Amino acid sequence: MAYVDHAFSISDEDMMMDSPYAVNSRPPIKEIALAVSLLVVGTLGIVLGVLMASYRVGGDRTHGVFFAILGSILFIPGFYYTRIAYYAYKGYKGFSFANIPAV
Repeated sequence: MAYVDHAFSISDEDMMMDSPYAVNSRPPIKEIALAVSLLVVGTLGIVLGVLMASYRVGGDRTHGVFFAILGSILFIPGFYYTRIAYYAYKGYKGFSFANIPAV
């Protein structure tokens, strides 16, 4: 059996001590507001892009595809961080407000 020195190992608790939310477990309001706004704007971009592409509103089909792609680029991080904030608020194991990066 090999000898393993655990004196210098990095655990999850050590990494969480460096975050600004480790001592103060209040939710980061600015970061959550940014995540929710990205989610809303991304959803609107996808919906409007699909409507513009299918009915050719506002020009040709290319404008609708552009809005749908832009909406999905905004939607993905908005959904991800909103989900983390929701699960951290509900107290699910493995989710913390420290997982949301500071703005």
